[in-house]
Amino acid sequence: MCRSKAEEFRLLGYEYVTSKDIWDCISRNYDKEGLPPLHKLVNDIYSLKANSYMNYLTIAAYRGLN
Repeated sequence: MCRSKAEEFRLLGYEYVTSKDIWDCISRNYDKEGLPPLHKLVNDIYSLKANSYMNYLTIAAYRGLN
């Protein structure tokens, strides 16, 4: 699923997105609660927007997470 989303982002012009990047972005929400049910996980991955991903990268850069 993450690989599919990364390929979608590459088609939109975000050339260097990997499936690990997608997972890191999505999984940051699960740090406190643990992994959600599978249907929520799938929904979170497939509904991720490029804008949300770019916001995540910007915040991660400010925090020094990358």
